[in-house]
Amino acid sequence: MACPPAAHPSPERQPSVKVILASADVQRVVDRIAHQILEKTQGAADTVLLGIPTRGAPLARRLAARISTFEDVDVPVGVLDITLYRDDLRRHATRAVGPTQLPPGGIDGKRVVLVDDVLFSGRTVRAALDALNDVGRPASVQLAVLVDRGHRQLPIRADYVGKNIPTALAESVKVTLVDTDGADEVRLYGGTR
Repeated sequence: MACPPAAHPSPERQPSVKVILASADVQRVVDRIAHQILEKTQGAADTVLLGIPTRGAPLARRLAARISTFEDVDVPVGVLDITLYRDDLRRHATRAVGPTQLPPGGIDGKRVVLVDDVLFSGRTVRAALDALNDVGRPASVQLAVLVDRGHRQLPIRADYVGKNIPTALAESVKVTLVDTDGADEVRLYGGTR
């Protein structure tokens, strides 16, 4: 007795996947943000980049490297863990607290640029602002994101945006980076073909 063939979803019901930024595009976007930071901060004077884990941290390091390449300026880089400041801790499984690593000069009196991969509801940035308040008192805070996908739930906007991607709520944006995932790419998942 032969087994029936395995059921395959029809092509029109498969979730769509679209590459929004390929590797070269990601590099161009990082370069553009680095130039914008240099312009808006008068050569990155008194500026500190703080990456929000997971992918914001390597993005902050890349931005600092590109700024150094363009203007021979060393911008201090750190990592700001927001785990304990998230408003969804009760809804999700326990997560490990990561280290917050401030640059040797700290952040007091500096312009802090928070760096993240995707800006969506604004809740991650709100948590980062709360965490930042506990580690120092910057002169000002700015936000740099690789992708802004809209759908804000809080009144937060980015100062530096690599790419605006209009999305539906049912869609998701996935950023992969060489540093964390082995490849640079931004994909949009969701909807159906």
